[in-house]
Amino acid sequence: MSLSLLRAILITDPVIVLSTIFMGSLALAVSLFDSSGRIQHAIARAWGRLLVRAAGLKVHAHGLEKLDPKGIYLFIANHASYMDIPVLLASLPVDIRFLAKRSLFDVPFMGWHLHRAGHVPVYLEEPRAALRTLSGAAELIRRRGISVLMFPEGGRVPEGLGEFREGAAYLAIKAGVPVVPVGIAGTRKTLPMDRLFDIRSAEVEVRVGDPITVENWPMRQRDRLTALFRERIMALLPVSDGGRLATPELSKR
Repeated sequence: MSLSLLRAILITDPVIVLSTIFMGSLALAVSLFDSSGRIQHAIARAWGRLLVRAAGLKVHAHGLEKLDPKGIYLFIANHASYMDIPVLLASLPVDIRFLAKRSLFDVPFMGWHLHRAGHVPVYLEEPRAALRTLSGAAELIRRRGISVLMFPEGGRVPEGLGEFREGAAYLAIKAGVPVVPVGIAGTRKTLPMDRLFDIRSAEVEVRVGDPITVENWPMRQRDRLTALFRERIMALLPVSDGGRLATPELSKR
């Protein structure tokens, strides 16, 4: 048994499980008094920071100055690991809700929190249900003024950058808010898809791109918008993650 696996089993994994149970329970209790979900999001951010620290991650965030903390955005990001969500919660200084796979809502504590905090389940295998979900998310953005984050690849990708589905473009056009591309590099090293318990320390880069204006973009051209989204995220990732940045450039502080 490797030292990294031993450390994960004895320290990292228990801390993550216990903190998820505690923070999830706290968020559920708060949800009885906080219908807006903002306090629950603050708890989720604290949970994200705790998991990042427990996993031994050093997160370097770039481009946060492009964001207005009071702004309303649709964030889109590549998805390489389950650690992407804690990293994004810990890094982005904006109150956000996630579009997450429906199966995650069945996970004890995590799923309960996702539901009570107003995160949106996505039915990937049911096109009509997925379309209703996206329309509802657009209404959430417009009516409640809440930023949303989704992964255009539709799920985790074992290597490189996967193909983007058109759901993000559909949601962007319906919501009519700026779209912010985010590139995440390094989470695949700490927790790839083929490892569940062996969480390893790593350096992680979060790069926020320039907001993309989608006002007046025709729905019939969402395929072009989808291609633009993928192009922008590629520009934020190193070559090893399916992007275009050279590794030395990515590691600059």
